[in-house]
Amino acid sequence: MTRPPSILTIAGSDSGGGAGIQADLKTIAMLGGYGASVITALTAQNTRAVTGIQAPSAKFVALQLTTVLDDIRIDAAKTGMLFSGPIIKAIAPILAERRFPLVVDPVCVSTSGAKLLKDEGVEALMDLIFPLADLVTPNRPEAELLTGMTIRSRDDVFRAARLLLGMGPKAVLIKGGHADSLAVTDWYVAAGAEPMPFMQQRVDTGCTHGTGCTLSAAIATGVGQGLAMDTAILRAQKYLNLALRSGYPLGQGGGPPNHLAPWLKECARAEILGGLERLGRRLVLMPGLAPLVPRTGANVAVALPHADDDSEVAAFSCGIVRSRRGDLVVAGCPAFGASARTAATLLACSRLRPETGCVMTLALPPRLRATLERFDVPVAWMNREHKPGYVGEDDGRFESWAAFEAMRAHADPASVQAVADPGGFAGEPVVRLLAKDIPSLEAALCRIIERMGTDEDD
Repeated sequence: MTRPPSILTIAGSDSGGGAGIQADLKTIAMLGGYGASVITALTAQNTRAVTGIQAPSAKFVALQLTTVLDDIRIDAAKTGMLFSGPIIKAIAPILAERRFPLVVDPVCVSTSGAKLLKDEGVEALMDLIFPLADLVTPNRPEAELLTGMTIRSRDDVFRAARLLLGMGPKAVLIKGGHADSLAVTDWYVAAGAEPMPFMQQRVDTGCTHGTGCTLSAAIATGVGQGLAMDTAILRAQKYLNLALRSGYPLGQGGGPPNHLAPWLKECARAEILGGLERLGRRLVLMPGLAPLVPRTGANVAVALPHADDDSEVAAFSCGIVRSRRGDLVVAGCPAFGASARTAATLLACSRLRPETGCVMTLALPPRLRATLERFDVPVAWMNREHKPGYVGEDDGRFESWAAFEAMRAHADPASVQAVADPGGFAGEPVVRLLAKDIPSLEAALCRIIERMGTDEDD
């Protein structure tokens, strides 16, 4: 077995498990590294508050560090909570002799407001640790504390970055999580280079405890694996963004990101493929479904949790088609990335209706349209007439644009149960049913078919 890179974290312990050493080790393991640790302080904390801090002696912290380095080949390291000037002074000479990249997260205050670096430690951090760093990763309040300036604009960010670079690190990443904006922009500034923005969509969540620890540990893991610094930052951002989207309430206060999110996502693959295969067997036997299969075939798309693109959306590789006798046939097998158009609709709708995890494409004959209207099923209608010239018809590009615009134009996007395409020249009208999961989709489909039968009887 190939040896994983060894990543060292020098930080405080979080008894709640959401930040510090615990967050670092989870992140390192999740991204494929082996985590070693030097503990600078013990904290008594939960999701609501830090109730106590006790630090080992500076001499013992230095002993931890030399003991690890004497035996384990470290590929990269990061620092987090260093707590005091004496601890910083004890470990700085040891780190000065290292031969591996060092990421410095200048932790000063916890998310709950507890002070994690003593006043004399701030100066020691800047004087002794910053000159050793390959990257320093302050958030905006930390950058303001370290530079003594107020950051309100992009130009302020650049000026703060230059001040921080003047303290000796090779590069600075000023994080934008505290800014009031729709997207989070982290600015990467390396010595002698133009500032580089790294943007991610902001996640509306209370699970932000330990985000800085997680990001810096992910960056350190990336550079320890041989990635260039900018590539490591981009991968770390994506990992953190997914972990934030997957966060869940842990206690009564702000929870942490879900560090297991990529693993949980992968675990869902087999379950989704199996569920889709079983659904296919039931659909071909479902009375009343055959007339709703488009000439080009129907399909069902099911997404992994927090799917980012169609490679994380499964569908039948050749759809559901009608034979010459009118029987339904599942053509091909369930596979990820199998249906660009249905997947594009699902991903677009989930941006405004996050619980959407499953979509089925059906024909839209007048009888089905009348049934949807009669039973007040909320439908968002695509508008082909307003399609911009740059939006093509291939690879789901039209569906991605049109489904999102249709949802956004609807009075209540969260209530939408279907997205309809009226068709056009040589294009068959279709409707795509939206559901949370496969059972919900199957139940909705059965209700529609039953109601169509009622309409027919009337």
